[in-house]
Amino acid sequence: MEKLKIAIQKTGRLSEKSLQLLDECGIKVSNGDRKLKTEARNFPMEVLFLRDDDIPQYVEKGVADIGILGENEVWEKEKEVDEIEKLGFGNCRLSLAIPKDEVYTNLDYFHGKRIATSYPKILKKYFGVKGIDVKIEELGGSVEIATGIGLADGIFDIVSTGSTLIMNGLKEVEAIIKSEAVLIANRNLKGVKQQLLDRFLFRIRAFKRGLGSKYIVMNAPNSSIPKICSILPGMKSPSILPLAEEGWSSIHSVVQEDQFWDVIDALKDVDAQGILVMNIEKMIL
Repeated sequence: MEKLKIAIQKTGRLSEKSLQLLDECGIKVSNGDRKLKTEARNFPMEVLFLRDDDIPQYVEKGVADIGILGENEVWEKEKEVDEIEKLGFGNCRLSLAIPKDEVYTNLDYFHGKRIATSYPKILKKYFGVKGIDVKIEELGGSVEIATGIGLADGIFDIVSTGSTLIMNGLKEVEAIIKSEAVLIANRNLKGVKQQLLDRFLFRIRAFKRGLGSKYIVMNAPNSSIPKICSILPGMKSPSILPLAEEGWSSIHSVVQEDQFWDVIDALKDVDAQGILVMNIEKMIL
């Protein structure tokens, strides 16, 4: 049986989240003995555990059909792959940082300076557009210590909370670009492989829609239903069920997470009562 081969990070910030995503999609994978390759038990999928910066090349060459990694690695490696879905986790930013006691005013500070980074292509392109001449010191890791040991005047690296910068006596001065985990694919997928990818994407999108939504149920007098329906369009329209008490109905709908509190405030003003709010595990359209 043909299998869809997916590459994920073997260790690091996206490894656990990638495995969790597979689990939420109903794909059961075990890697308790830290093998570099394993198979899903209930879906035609083979999982390869790789270094994140190797994943674009493996996908481009067809060794893996798809891969999960940070957008920053896709941009840096510049391989011939398709970015097909943002996954909503692994959010971070690529930022410039300098020693905390340095006085910073604007980007001109970096003119002629040495900047240490694991993302030289992204950095070179950025400063090229800005017309600022910098010297780039390319490092494979431990970028944060570069200023402390005299290798560089500043760094360009991934920042999530900023705590690592603080621990190394640095301060963030420019957030250059935002990144998150994405699903990439080989550009030559077809036949069974493409069908399996479509099935996988269907599950991912159902899970993502569930994460971003709330299911709400409320009671209201029938006279308030038109106003409530104007607030709660739902996926198509709210579901309305009559209650035992004459003149009252139960109204069911789905609300997007980012609109939730505004919607609740509006509902309180149109006689909605006993509002129940529930998380949605998956949502199929």
